[in-house]
Amino acid sequence: MSAPALPPAASWLPLVERALGEDIGSGDATGNAVVAADASCEAVIEARTRLVVCGLPVAQAVFEAVAPELRIETLLSEGSPAEAGSPLLTIAGPARAVLAAERTALNFLGRLCGIATETRRFVEAVAGTGAEIVDTRKTLPGWRVLDKYAVAVGGGRNHRFGLYDALLIKDNHIAAAGGVAAALTAARSAAPSHLRVQIEVESEAQAAEAIEAGARWLLLDNQTPAQLRRLAERFRGEAMLEASGGVTLANLREIAETGVHRISIGALTHSAPNADVALELRSRKRG
Repeated sequence: MSAPALPPAASWLPLVERALGEDIGSGDATGNAVVAADASCEAVIEARTRLVVCGLPVAQAVFEAVAPELRIETLLSEGSPAEAGSPLLTIAGPARAVLAAERTALNFLGRLCGIATETRRFVEAVAGTGAEIVDTRKTLPGWRVLDKYAVAVGGGRNHRFGLYDALLIKDNHIAAAGGVAAALTAARSAAPSHLRVQIEVESEAQAAEAIEAGARWLLLDNQTPAQLRRLAERFRGEAMLEASGGVTLANLREIAETGVHRISIGALTHSAPNADVALELRSRKRG
């Protein structure tokens, strides 16, 4: 499986610039005091634990933003597995620049590799069931385009990116509209035809009402595996069924085997542990 395309740089480069601005500020006081201005070095970023590679082009952009003359080589492709000790990227050039960019580059890599690695665990856990792993909007503010990219690199699918590119009628929308059928009727009459309409249901009766009103995408939130199985047996052929809520690696396989089409998991982006990556100097010289 090939890795997804990196989002356009314009969508995430401002984040790189802000990250460098908050870290370097008026200058790297330590590096400027300790490292000679004419010192150069060669360095490598390596995995300290097993991980799925994600974010190397972003890390490269961090180093290039600090010093365009740095020579950078990525050693693995996005989505590749890497064992502990595997080199991911090499950097050569002014030592002060390498050290000034180090932490910001590692911050990006640690988060993105972490999300991709966690997603891969979930994807592998449902192998053979036909269920797809899907993310949510529970992303780090400002990071959504990169968080969702990392999910895709890990083998998951992206749900809607925001409130603008699909309709998801949830319990509070239903309450405000006066019921499932009323909410669906309003959505289908007012929404642009190219936007998907999905509705959250909390019972078999609500699911039947939603399908009767024309729903073809159902969100089955906080249902037990037994409830999901009954819903799938009755409605799988009539609507796309997405399970959500309380999903962990411990219960994931059981949920996937109920017959639902998709399982959405907020923890992919809001709770994935950072991957352990580090930068090590290989050599240095003066002048």
